[in-house]
Amino acid sequence: MQTKRLTRDALLAAIALVIFVVELQLPSPVPIPGVKLGLANVITVASMFLMGPGDTLMILLVRILLGSIFAGQMMALIYSLSGGMLCFLAMLLLRRILTMRQIWVCSVIGAIFHNIGQVLAAMAVTSTPQLAVYLPVLLVSGIITGVLTGLTAQFAANRLKLHPFFSHKP
Repeated sequence: MQTKRLTRDALLAAIALVIFVVELQLPSPVPIPGVKLGLANVITVASMFLMGPGDTLMILLVRILLGSIFAGQMMALIYSLSGGMLCFLAMLLLRRILTMRQIWVCSVIGAIFHNIGQVLAAMAVTSTPQLAVYLPVLLVSGIITGVLTGLTAQFAANRLKLHPFFSHKP
């Protein structure tokens, strides 16, 4: 059972990492720095509902660490980690009250908390509290992209839950 779990988590982390690296090559959908589609979050959100928080945390951390290394932007590790962990904590709480039919809601809230975490990290790193004025722009983009990635995650999770490889309840 542990081998199956490790293999599944490694596969999902690799898929999320490939999506992340491919997204780095795409032009930004809008000319605003920091706005991304966040397509790798499809894996994170679906994993939270399919496998649970422990597996999701490992998949998320592997993707963030390796994504920062592959992108060659180790400074981005601070922003990705702070945003990712705040998003993870929000999704962890939401997982208790939302159903599989509401995964997209979890994605939207997670995107909001991800943006809050990144702005807080930027404010701490630069000692510039004025960066908070950038938050409304990021929140709007986070809501839009959160809906898109959330609907994709919901579709994927509903399909994958039927496959024995992805059925794991600790």
